[in-house]
Amino acid sequence: MVLRARDIRVEYDGERPTRAVRGVSFELRRGEVLGIAGESGCGKSTLAYAVTRMLKPPARMTGGSLTFRTREGEEIDLLSLDEEGLRSFRWTRLSMVFQSAMNALNPVTTIGRQFGDIFRAHRPEMEKEERVRRTRDLLEMVGIDAERINGYPHELSGGMRQRVVIAMALALEPEVVIMDEPTTALDVVVQREILDEVERLREELGFSVIFITHDLGLLLEISDRLAVMYAGEIIEYAPAEELATQAAHPYTQGLLRSFPDLTGVRRELRGIPGSPPDLRTEPPGCAFADRCEQAFDVCRSIAPRLLELDRREPGRPAGRWTAACHLNDPDHRPAAGAPTTEGRQS
Repeated sequence: MVLRARDIRVEYDGERPTRAVRGVSFELRRGEVLGIAGESGCGKSTLAYAVTRMLKPPARMTGGSLTFRTREGEEIDLLSLDEEGLRSFRWTRLSMVFQSAMNALNPVTTIGRQFGDIFRAHRPEMEKEERVRRTRDLLEMVGIDAERINGYPHELSGGMRQRVVIAMALALEPEVVIMDEPTTALDVVVQREILDEVERLREELGFSVIFITHDLGLLLEISDRLAVMYAGEIIEYAPAEELATQAAHPYTQGLLRSFPDLTGVRRELRGIPGSPPDLRTEPPGCAFADRCEQAFDVCRSIAPRLLELDRREPGRPAGRWTAACHLNDPDHRPAAGAPTTEGRQS
């Protein structure tokens, strides 16, 4: 384990507070890619900012714990770090590639100067020649000609700017990199190049990745484990390869039906009708009940528990699999053959 989050809760203050993250827990293993998927507004990016302690008002963390375990075996309580501690921790132990990363570069400063700012802030002992050499090495590492060191962001294509931002995130050799929708604004060809580059660098450098996107198909391809979020909560958490064929939660099943399988049987694509719930309110039961075609009476009155499932296959090691759905809860699921009520919104 390199990063452990327990019961993370985040609210946006207002006349009616918005509970954007509601008791999220997960573990990240060393060298692993953990995918976090879900619709826009489900709390994915807010969770990332909470983990990196970059939340800005009106957002505030109202509960939970964050523990980081270094390569040396030291455990760090991230919530106990002061500003100076956070400054030395971020980018050296944990870094982040933000949404709209292509716009994260300063348009009036050269690429080399922006890398130099990183090293001057976090490696003040580095000489100028060493900073330049390290910058050139980083650019070449992500497939960019080192001569671009004196160029400006507008002289680079979108994919090249994205690679520069990834190189910046790796500049101080962090152990964990959080990528928040890093390929959303790119065409599919460049997206594939970026993903291949990230995978190559992960294998070469050994860092762990939390990859956040609404594109479940992409995550199934690159992730070791996958967490599916809905209405501020993780509603399914499973090995990515098995999740593609054995999804336990109706919401995950709906996401899987919404994109085509290029190698399987032709089938009609189906979206999920309705809209996510208002996070300023507290639904009495399952937050997905009004959109779920498998909902039954108890779904609207009792919130489901995140239960561990037994999804072991012969000859394969068991991966931890949890889902928050009454259909998987022996205390609440209907008897075999019993009818369920129609849950979809019109």
